[in-house]
Amino acid sequence: MSEDGGQVIRFPAPGRAAARPVLAASVAVFRDGKVLLATRTKPPADQLWSLPGGKVEAGETLEEAALRELEEEVGVVARILGFNRHVEIFGRDAKGAVTHHFVVASFIGAWLSGEPRTGPEAGAVMWADPLKLGGLATTRELGDVLRRAHQLFTTGMGSS
Repeated sequence: MSEDGGQVIRFPAPGRAAARPVLAASVAVFRDGKVLLATRTKPPADQLWSLPGGKVEAGETLEEAALRELEEEVGVVARILGFNRHVEIFGRDAKGAVTHHFVVASFIGAWLSGEPRTGPEAGAVMWADPLKLGGLATTRELGDVLRRAHQLFTTGMGSS
């Protein structure tokens, strides 16, 4: 249990399979044509650029989790415009055992307030062109997630 009474879900010890997938949520926040990215500070995506997000807590909706994680990780407040897609992230050890399995519900949002800041879960932050990530080291499906989010945002979702 964590200090606030919530359950702490740990990665399994090497050679042990994950007990179950972990539900998480993220949000592609747009501001002035750019999207907010942050580097992760914890495995399995340590030092990779990705969308702010994290685990869904019991009793909260996916949207609530995405917005809570956004504010906790980088200090930004946004409003959800809609759902983008889900992403599954999993890995295996040398013996083939599943070491982690996340199912991430990815949303599209519009910036409302707050300037991005680093913290314990965000090593670096930046507003980036969603279609030009250059040579950034990113999580596996980030480019596809951002292309779809940008298309949805610019074809009407962002004007609602």
